[in-house]
Amino acid sequence: MDIRTDTPGPTVPVPGPVVPVPATLPLPTVAVVGLGTMGTGIAELLARSGREVIGIDPDPAAAARAVRAVEESTARAVARGGLGAAQRLTALARFRTFSGLRAAAEAPLVIEVVPEEYETKRRVLSELDGIVGSGAILATGTNALSVTRLAAGSAHPERVLGLHFFHPATAMRLVEVVSSVLTAPEAVAAVTALARALGKEPVAVGDRPGFVADGLLFGYLNRAAAMYESGYASRADIDAAMRLGCGLPMGPLALLDLIGIDTARTVLDALHAASHDRLHAPAPVLRQLTDAGLTGRKAGRGFYTYEAPGGGTPVPDALTPSPAARTAPGRPVASVGVVGSGTMASGIAEVFATAGYDVVLAARTRQRATAAAARVAASLDRSVAKGRLAPEARDAALTRIAPAGSLDALGAVDLTVEAVAEDLAVKRGLFAALDAVCRPGAVLATTTSSLPVVACARATGRPQDVLGMHFFNPAPAMRLVEVVRTVLTRDSAHATVREVCADIGKHPVDCGDRAGFIVNALLFPYLNSAVRMVGEHYATMDDIDAAMRLGGGYPMGPFELLDVVGLDVSLAIERGLHQEFRDPSLAPAPLLEQLVAAGCLGRKSGRGFREYAKRR
Repeated sequence: MDIRTDTPGPTVPVPGPVVPVPATLPLPTVAVVGLGTMGTGIAELLARSGREVIGIDPDPAAAARAVRAVEESTARAVARGGLGAAQRLTALARFRTFSGLRAAAEAPLVIEVVPEEYETKRRVLSELDGIVGSGAILATGTNALSVTRLAAGSAHPERVLGLHFFHPATAMRLVEVVSSVLTAPEAVAAVTALARALGKEPVAVGDRPGFVADGLLFGYLNRAAAMYESGYASRADIDAAMRLGCGLPMGPLALLDLIGIDTARTVLDALHAASHDRLHAPAPVLRQLTDAGLTGRKAGRGFYTYEAPGGGTPVPDALTPSPAARTAPGRPVASVGVVGSGTMASGIAEVFATAGYDVVLAARTRQRATAAAARVAASLDRSVAKGRLAPEARDAALTRIAPAGSLDALGAVDLTVEAVAEDLAVKRGLFAALDAVCRPGAVLATTTSSLPVVACARATGRPQDVLGMHFFNPAPAMRLVEVVRTVLTRDSAHATVREVCADIGKHPVDCGDRAGFIVNALLFPYLNSAVRMVGEHYATMDDIDAAMRLGGGYPMGPFELLDVVGLDVSLAIERGLHQEFRDPSLAPAPLLEQLVAAGCLGRKSGRGFREYAKRR
């Protein structure tokens, strides 16, 4: 982007004292430099709030696109009832566009959102130094570059800070306020007050590439790109797994297309240059797509193909498998065995019974099996009370569940799903026993989330009939099932499990037999990085949780989630990933190991990263 002044020749900054803007000033006029997607969103947000907005972009086409985008966005807001018609007209009148930086001369706050390049940003800030008033604040919208380095190139570094909005700026509540060692406290106070006035949640963070949210987010996105590039899972399965398994608003590859693959690569380059962390070393596929001009939605094609540049709806392309791609027929399944007596086993039994399957719920003793069946009944009663299930459907489901205190009861079932302790020796012993009692041709599935499926398969004389069927907790509510195929799994066994998943209303995603499968392999490095941030005293747990909920749209912050999952379980998964991939960046964070050693396991123990009221 070539941002220029309205007069020829460079503008020379004039050093001198700067009086920071008082924190009480309402900042009635704001200039936004760079009218790309993010700059346009910020401009719209400010105009809607009643401020005069000076939009600056040297490209008349970009300025025209920005005006159209604001017109269309505010029209949609009126249609949804989120904005009045008169408010819309007023907001549109407050948004004016210009081609040169001199239009910002009277603005008490200037926010630059130009391309993520040091030279471009430093040149813009340097020119603005000689244009704006002595009390003006200069905010950079960078999400990966050093604010300190940008401020150091300014004649008045004390008025330069970072103001990082998230896309879409009108909807996402988080704003990261980034101060350098040079930033005046009055400037920080002024933009913090502005963020609150805009209805945002400002989080103060130190000057580190990626800050909080993007520092965590882009490592996760990068691993997803590398997972797809390796051929481990399809783009659709990766995105579905993270949406359905973690409750995320968008899958990682679709999000990369939205952000812009070239932008993501630039951010990762900056993060990697600062940390030398392999999590942030850009996956080669990002360079390949960028070099080919396939930069995501804005180009009409990235990981997905879109109906037009700037479009948001993917269309079928050469990478979309046809319905006939899977030709192997599955085996008929009328009855299912579920082995285990815990929460997961009872949840899986409930899923199959409500879908119309006869279920044998087997445990070590008849008493344990009966208790598990009672949990199913209680769960179904809650569904009836909430109006989610008819009483007749509950009664029919309960008649289909037969508790059993011996594995011998599984002799005639067509599919057996084990949900016992996450201990390889226990699971191998169980599979050896199932091999002896289950009929020939029956499919045997393990719900393991971290152990090698092939090790369970090798404990039987029929490894071709064994695979992973990883449900998510709570099984009745979570739609995702990771279908884990080993190198020995037969096509017909794989097809059987996929067909059964569809029949019980679950979304199957295919993946290979390696640590973490899809979800945990992408989720837990992100959680581990969050723990490292706290261990390094970069940010607080509350700020990190808020950043990911409000800036990333995550249903829970990383520390909330870790305490729910259990710190001991999380540590075991982290160790499994580290052992499998031998990547130093996957080594468990010391703080996580220390808490587990101290018996702080999360909600279940009453204390993890936070303290909880003990259950009676």
